[in-house]
Amino acid sequence: MSDARVTFLGVRHHSPACAGLVRRTIRALRPAYVLVEGPADMNDRIGELLLGHELPIAVFSHYRGTDRVATSWAPLCAYSPEWVALTEGRTAGAEVRFIDLPAWHRAFTDRPDGAANRYADAEARYSRAIERLRARYRVDTVDALWDRLFEIADPDGLRDRLDAYFALVRGDTEADDGDRARERYMASWVRAAVAHAGDRPVLVVTGGFHQPALRALTAAPGPTPGAEPAAWPPVPAPPDGAEGGSFLVPYSFRQMDAFAGYQSGMPSPGYYQHLWDEGPDAAAKTLRRTVVERLRARHLPASTAALISAYTLTEGLAALRGHPHPARVDVLDGLAAALITDDLDQPLPWNTDGPLRPGSHPAVVETVAACTGDRTGRLHPDTPLPPLVHHVTADEVRLGLDGDRTLDLDLTSRRGLERSRFLHQLRILGIPGHTRLTGPDHGADPRDHETWEPCPRTGRDAALTEAGAYGARPDEAATALLAHRVRDTGTAADAGTTAALLFDAVLCGAGSLSRDLLDGLAHRIRTTADPGPLGRALAVALGLWRHDRVFGTARDPLLGTVLDHAVDRLFHLVEGLHGGPPGVDVPRLRALTAARDALLHAAPALTLTPETAAATAARIAHDRHAPADLRGAALGLRRALGAPAEPAGEAEAFAAAADPAVLGDWLAGLLALAREEVLRPAPKGEQSLLDTLDGVVTTMTDDVFLHALPALRQAFAFFPPRERERVAQLLLDRRNLHGSARTLLRTSADPLLLARAAALEEHTDLLLDRHALGAPR
Repeated sequence: MSDARVTFLGVRHHSPACAGLVRRTIRALRPAYVLVEGPADMNDRIGELLLGHELPIAVFSHYRGTDRVATSWAPLCAYSPEWVALTEGRTAGAEVRFIDLPAWHRAFTDRPDGAANRYADAEARYSRAIERLRARYRVDTVDALWDRLFEIADPDGLRDRLDAYFALVRGDTEADDGDRARERYMASWVRAAVAHAGDRPVLVVTGGFHQPALRALTAAPGPTPGAEPAAWPPVPAPPDGAEGGSFLVPYSFRQMDAFAGYQSGMPSPGYYQHLWDEGPDAAAKTLRRTVVERLRARHLPASTAALISAYTLTEGLAALRGHPHPARVDVLDGLAAALITDDLDQPLPWNTDGPLRPGSHPAVVETVAACTGDRTGRLHPDTPLPPLVHHVTADEVRLGLDGDRTLDLDLTSRRGLERSRFLHQLRILGIPGHTRLTGPDHGADPRDHETWEPCPRTGRDAALTEAGAYGARPDEAATALLAHRVRDTGTAADAGTTAALLFDAVLCGAGSLSRDLLDGLAHRIRTTADPGPLGRALAVALGLWRHDRVFGTARDPLLGTVLDHAVDRLFHLVEGLHGGPPGVDVPRLRALTAARDALLHAAPALTLTPETAAATAARIAHDRHAPADLRGAALGLRRALGAPAEPAGEAEAFAAAADPAVLGDWLAGLLALAREEVLRPAPKGEQSLLDTLDGVVTTMTDDVFLHALPALRQAFAFFPPRERERVAQLLLDRRNLHGSARTLLRTSADPLLLARAAALEEHTDLLLDRHALGAPR
């Protein structure tokens, strides 16, 4: 096809200069078709896009299948070239089509940068040419370069400059597989449109990075005269068993701003809206006025003299830099120079790439906020919404949660529990409305009331629409989102993740603990490599399985499956565990404590029997290569499970732990698992754990005891005060001594200091005796 029949405009998303070029081109060209980079599955709903919304809005696309979950946003504002192509094309009588793959397609979700926004600019991914241009024009950022070359430049010759710019960017590096797939698909739409248009022109508006490739892909000869027009390309549909689609959501300038972390387009949308509406000189004046108004409203210094100085500096910087009009960075640099007299700890954000950093100067924060603007879009009342929006609205009215008042919910009542579950479902889905202040934090928490307070509902409509990707009802959507998080986060990498997911599932009902969700948690547990986080999840699951009558999970068979996998995996991890840093691994000891409680109180749900667990513990206790705290915990676990006494084996284990370098760690493990067994009298003819321990300590020399004392104190910290008093009384009774155990625990100074003082006195006496300086005997 020849260039005379198809016109390619490469644009930067959300660029007023590009939007103006699109508008002028359509009005001059009067094309038969306007083809726009956008999701082709929205072609049947372009009328919905043009209902008369208050911009900005976004096309929210979603996909949920067994293999993955994907979401993306395509924002549109008044100066987006794509929006101008849609509206001006429709006004000019052209047929308007989106020509890109649906946003849920793997061409987007498998991209190396993993961007969630379909308009993520190529400059961020293919930057070598950009770096050379920045050095050539001596600018700090891509945005400053773009402003200089296009936004404030003479519009004459703009198309040629854009073509040269994007050819340079595209020629710098090769596109990835996803971009090539998208370009082949868009090229098929271009060929079909040219075939349908006859002699009338076709306009193609895409991101500038794709323009050179589309020119090459469609450079083949045109269709034979009189031949049937080529069929329009089919629109991919989600595979069987998967769900995907798109909805419109309201958007805001803050969400579009690069300073807030937006991955695409241009920063400072409020400024560029003024640039689009008023031109560069008026936009600079409006920005200066808005910054001063914001500073004065917050009682920050912004005098009239400073405003005059900012104007003078801006004009001077623009002239010095060779700009025909003040650029955005000219205005911002002029404002900063006039308003900020303090030393800055970090560079100005508009002179670096990336979001606004914490700790920025207040004047910088207000300047950025003025550039961003506070505009928020609103959908037309006739806009179709996902079913979840209607379900949530109806359920709020039914449950009396549609007001702005603090809620005190009784979880023991049916209505209170239903309201609580609904609020937790909205919390999981990220829908603003209420914030939880108090309530149970884990499965064994005795609290049965919750308090929720109202919070601002900003962004609620968009959040509801986005959450609709996970299901039509709030319980269904929350369960699907939790299951996605289980799959997405992989194995448990921190102590709270798995436990938090499990408890969140309980709090929001999760379809009475859905099998998919618990199967995902069980798989995650089976692949966990660290006993610490595994124990945390085990403790939460055990508390819910044993005690929870409020949420209805007591003796839940699916929850029992999670318990079974967790206990089995934990014993698999700790047996054969060797080496590691010295000291006490408290999370690991807590995990073994949870396993002990599961074996004692949830045996019907477990495949591992207490007898098998006790045999495993005996092997660990005698393994001299195992960490000392783990060996002590294994011996304590064996005693706690009621295994038959093995005097010879226990004596050997105690003897191996008598080394003061490991005694404290070993005792910490023992006491963490067998506190009650230490305090329990031994059967007739046997020796109790406390008797054996006392024997080990009393045979120590003073030097060895002093060395071991800090670790001994740490180990006995596992006993609460009342039980420490009980230990002291048992030791007094063992020696047939009379006295107050409580007084024995109360000393006038730190026991460690007293022991060191006694050792120092003994050493001094020995020195005096050696030199015949001691007192007469």
